[in-house]
Amino acid sequence: MNKPADLCSLAGSAIAARKTELLRLSHLLHDNPETSMQEHRAVEWLSSELEASGFSVQTGIAGLPTAFRAIHGSSGPVIAFIAEYDALPDLGHACGHNLIAAAAVAAAIGARTAADVLGGTIQVIGTPAEELQGGKIGMVSEGAFDGIDAAMMLHPAAHDSATVKTLACISLDAEFFGRESHAAGHPELGINALEAMILAFNAVDSLRQHITTDARIHGIITDGGRAANIVPGHSAARFLVRAAECGYIDTLQDRVVVCFQGAALATGARLEYRWNFDQYYKPMRSNETLARLYMGNMDKLGHEVPFFNEAQSFGSTDMGNVSQCVPAIHASVAIAPPGISEHTPEFARFAGEKNSFEAVMLSATALARTAVDLLADPNKMDRVRKDFARG
Repeated sequence: MNKPADLCSLAGSAIAARKTELLRLSHLLHDNPETSMQEHRAVEWLSSELEASGFSVQTGIAGLPTAFRAIHGSSGPVIAFIAEYDALPDLGHACGHNLIAAAAVAAAIGARTAADVLGGTIQVIGTPAEELQGGKIGMVSEGAFDGIDAAMMLHPAAHDSATVKTLACISLDAEFFGRESHAAGHPELGINALEAMILAFNAVDSLRQHITTDARIHGIITDGGRAANIVPGHSAARFLVRAAECGYIDTLQDRVVVCFQGAALATGARLEYRWNFDQYYKPMRSNETLARLYMGNMDKLGHEVPFFNEAQSFGSTDMGNVSQCVPAIHASVAIAPPGISEHTPEFARFAGEKNSFEAVMLSATALARTAVDLLADPNKMDRVRKDFARG
């Protein structure tokens, strides 16, 4: 059995044979959400399923206790499926990472059958903390994706798409230091750090009118004072600055800082700020050949998927950092109707439904078949590399 069509069928059968276990895995993750860098049970459950499916698993890679690598094979092209499994605070799996993890395991189980025949190495790379800390960012720096020929993952959404457009994103931590005093008895002695933060927010709000339509600036106050009758001597906030291009992020950084500096000057509060470059999300760089192969396989499975869906919303993902160093795709799978946003309780409910699991398993089968295409035809793997080299 060497024909790609036969191997694709075999890959699908391998996934189908483990569907009960994969559904249980998805439900376990969904019902037991763990937030960034706390995904210890998730790693245990994912590792167990992968080991039962013939993979060797190494945990704690790239210096992260809840990152892992599962490997089957030792030669030929290296194809990796990316698993995410962190949940959101208070919302659980409102981004559907339980389904992402199950899809990565499923795709690897299917692709492994072709690697056994054709040669090649199949990996699942477990990446923690996508939501709050950008776990893949540090993993890229630590070399966790070195030697990977193609990296693929699926993400639940309210639409289907072979590619996504994501925004570069960097966070800013800002603090104002003023001077406390009695707000009624001696307000003239105080320097209001909260007022400085409010001025900075208003300045950023004014700035939003004069930036490109695909840029975003938004934030929250994390400390606004201790009591209403005390002039706040300290305030703190975290802002996110996003843009389609890293170069425009650089421009926005300078303009945002001026908003805070102006507020400090106006109030007399002292400003301290820090850009978190260790959590700098890069924009997604989708590999066209991988996307077209995935689309073709979805079509063969009876489900048409567009190359790009104009209805999609813009967010940020650390998979963008991976795509800057490895040929990659980050496909979307519709599990909820249009109008249901990720990061909501409604989306979390959809992420736990069996129909959502079935939709993701179909797309995971297409990813496995895409791996078969790459292993069966070196020319396709060459086209992937050439697409990546063109940038």
